[in-house]
Amino acid sequence: MSETRQPIRLRLLQAVRKEPDWLTMPAERLDAFRDAENRRRSSPLMRVVTGFPNRGTTIDWQEVPLPDRVLRVRVYRPSPARTGTVTLPLVLHVHGGGFVGTAVQSDWINSHLAGRVPAVVVSVEHRLVAEGTPMSAAVDDGRDVLQHVLRDPERWGIDPTRVAVFGESAGALVAAQAALSTRDALRAQVLVNPCVDLTSTALDYPSMAEHADTPTLTVKQMELFRRLAVPEGTDPAALSPLYADDLTGLPPTLVVVPTLDPLADQGRAYARRLATAGTPVDLAEHPGAGHAFLSMPGMVPQARAARDQIAEFLRDELIP
Repeated sequence: MSETRQPIRLRLLQAVRKEPDWLTMPAERLDAFRDAENRRRSSPLMRVVTGFPNRGTTIDWQEVPLPDRVLRVRVYRPSPARTGTVTLPLVLHVHGGGFVGTAVQSDWINSHLAGRVPAVVVSVEHRLVAEGTPMSAAVDDGRDVLQHVLRDPERWGIDPTRVAVFGESAGALVAAQAALSTRDALRAQVLVNPCVDLTSTALDYPSMAEHADTPTLTVKQMELFRRLAVPEGTDPAALSPLYADDLTGLPPTLVVVPTLDPLADQGRAYARRLATAGTPVDLAEHPGAGHAFLSMPGMVPQARAARDQIAEFLRDELIP
């Protein structure tokens, strides 16, 4: 039912691309697939799908030295001609993908947010889940980069009193966990098609059954992601914001839900829990859009409406 309502270009893409057998794929094959897919997503030719960056924004890679590792971050800054020398708000971004993904795939949204809010956007090239690399590694990366930047605001040119987190899909889980651990430092959070439940109930939502085989996310991919993200012996509830004991004191939140997404009901459920805990929540649903639509403005027109919503929300929360 849902496939016939997906944008025609996505359905054509699904028809010509053969989906791997995710659940039997050996680790070395998954690693090779990840490398090839991330090279494809970083290719200049993919701008037709992932969108062209805002011309008034500079983009570069920087390194964040942490006590036990060095992480790369992709930094987006608006033109000084527009902002002058004032310090800017910080938006910490975490890209989606789970076991596949790169910050480059989010250049369109992040460069436009940097220019439109305006803000410094720092996107974390976090560790991807794999055999031996659980979801907790990505959660640590998001939290540790946020804390590192906040400890040295002058170097980054940011105002540490005006901070937001923004995540997509599995990256929304990382962003939500960062918000839970640093809630006093935040003014806003944005969660787009969020994955917030890694427990045994993760696949039980009606949207999982209704949209089980979409062009951009399938239930089989979710099963593989859960297996890698929370290996045996891991407490999945501890990595699931939906099951956090305390959701009070969190900043105003925008939850963006594409309606043709297996994860749609997870986003709705988290919005309800946040509202029950007293957090101001705006649930923005986008009919006819599927998972990861924000990374595909060249194929899914609803991405532009979502971009405008996110920019307006962040301006309202971060700009005096």
